Amino acid sequence: MLAKFLYQFTDYFIGFNVFRYITVRAALAAVTALLVAAWIGPRFIRMLQKYQIGEEIRTNGPESHQAKKGTPTMGGLIILAAIIISVLLWADLSNMYLLLIMMAVLTMGLVGFIDDYLKAILKFKKGLVGRYKLVGQISLGLLIGLVIYFHPAFAGLHSNTSVPFFKNLEIDLGPFYILLVIFVLTGSSNAVNLTDGLDGLAAGLSGVAFIALAAIAYVSSNVNISSYLNVIYLPGAQELTIFCLAVFGAAIGFLWYNAYPAEIFMGDTGSLALGSALGTAAVLLKKELLLLLIAGVFIAEVLSVIIQTTWFKYTKKKYGEGRRIFRMAPFHHHFELKGWHESKVVVRFWIIGILLALLSLATFKTQ
Repeated sequence: MLAKFLYQFTDYFIGFNVFRYITVRAALAAVTALLVAAWIGPRFIRMLQKYQIGEEIRTNGPESHQAKKGTPTMGGLIILAAIIISVLLWADLSNMYLLLIMMAVLTMGLVGFIDDYLKAILKFKKGLVGRYKLVGQISLGLLIGLVIYFHPAFAGLHSNTSVPFFKNLEIDLGPFYILLVIFVLTGSSNAVNLTDGLDGLAAGLSGVAFIALAAIAYVSSNVNISSYLNVIYLPGAQELTIFCLAVFGAAIGFLWYNAYPAEIFMGDTGSLALGSALGTAAVLLKKELLLLLIAGVFIAEVLSVIIQTTWFKYTKKKYGEGRRIFRMAPFHHHFELKGWHESKVVVRFWIIGILLALLSLATFKTQ
């Protein structure tokens, strides 16, 4: 990595000493990812337009979304490129935490890319069959769960999860922890995927969530601060601070082109990759339960779909016709159909996401 290379020359120039600080490398990672995304963005959009690689809009969605048909998609490749370049430059590539989360991002990014490729280029209406996505998510969760449970780098905490709002309360789930990892990774990747339905919504919420996770990673990897705040001390987790800020920078850089009216959509390439990164970061930081707050809007979107589907099936069986609780699910569409402009829905959801992120960080002082 560039930071490690430059630090070798500290004897010749004392200024290179700054590269040993996590805060410096993390800030540089955020800026680098943002600039890379901003630079790649217009070039990638022009290429997609040239080859007419655009989004197919579902006919059962809000009528106003039909105008978005043909908007370039697969923009998640911009996010992935920005993250990878930034991490390669500023992070420690031998760090186990970093290796696991990069594996998660690249694996689900590949699954999402296959889905986007089938839909946008080969014109398969449904893209990758849902069960194949699920197999990929479960397999990834199983692999990461097994590594955390058995690898010596996680000895002593391999099957623990911390409980927010309670001082020094941790639950040791034993081998069932692997199931928790599978559930978290599968749920988070699907949650971000479902939320990616309005211009800038998933990108903005992801940026907010990863800022909170970066702060948690920094605190958890510092022996003094973690002790003061009664947070699980995780030596080595400092590289997650760099990764999370790289994701933040990539998401904000992408948002420049994805904000309303979007010039490009992230597609499943981006949403599945960001979702898997979100879940993996929570797992590695032992904040699986706190993720309910950090990713509260994402989770609400998933619940709206589950509630809507369950209630529709129940009422259809009982009354002969299906009834709905929301006008449309995921429930960001509910507010659209109530007359809210798309931008208003997005900004208000961002505000809720920011408040939830702040609340999740505030739990440190209640422990």
